Amino acid sequence: MSDLRDLPPEAFRKEDEAPDHIFYTAPRFVTHIDAKATMAVTELYRTLFPAGGNLLDLMSSWVSHLPRDIRYGEIVGHGMNGLELKANPRLSRFFVQNLNEYPLLPLEADSIDAAAICASIQYLQQPVPVLREVVRVLRPGSPLAVTFSNRCFPTKAVAIWQALDDEGHARLVALYLAEAGFAEIEIRTLIPPGAGSDPLFAVIGCAPQPDTK
Repeated sequence: MSDLRDLPPEAFRKEDEAPDHIFYTAPRFVTHIDAKATMAVTELYRTLFPAGGNLLDLMSSWVSHLPRDIRYGEIVGHGMNGLELKANPRLSRFFVQNLNEYPLLPLEADSIDAAAICASIQYLQQPVPVLREVVRVLRPGSPLAVTFSNRCFPTKAVAIWQALDDEGHARLVALYLAEAGFAEIEIRTLIPPGAGSDPLFAVIGCAPQPDTK
């Protein structure tokens, strides 16, 4: 798995091929990782995201896992259910959009200081176009943190995600980021399997500087 061009179109098929908005019509006020994993996400954000910065919480819901004691600038949320996003107290504003049908983000270039995708990357059928948009809206050198566990909605996760193990997931996400143009890509194991919690992994990339963007 050295290049996304090596992957057949079937790699991004889903068991449930009905339009995604049908699946997400009813709000789900639940958390998709356990309390220990949630704390690990929050601590990662604490170290990566600048206080006072403008943030993008992509593929979000009613919680954003941001540190409660840090004040950020504008926090823009995106998701598939407006009721979930409206209930999220950290969001300054939000938009509902199916990224699998329309990957372009309604945000200005170089307007975001950090971005997050938590427990959702496995549902993207056009991951590279979406992540290229994240590169576009991030200021140079700004981070994207992609975190994930071994949980998912199996009928909505893409086929290649279903076929891989934890290490494979991390390598796949790193490949997504590399193909999208991110620099300084790092894979971290935040909570290893068998640690009495949901395992948690992160792939972190930085938007390239102007001479390489």
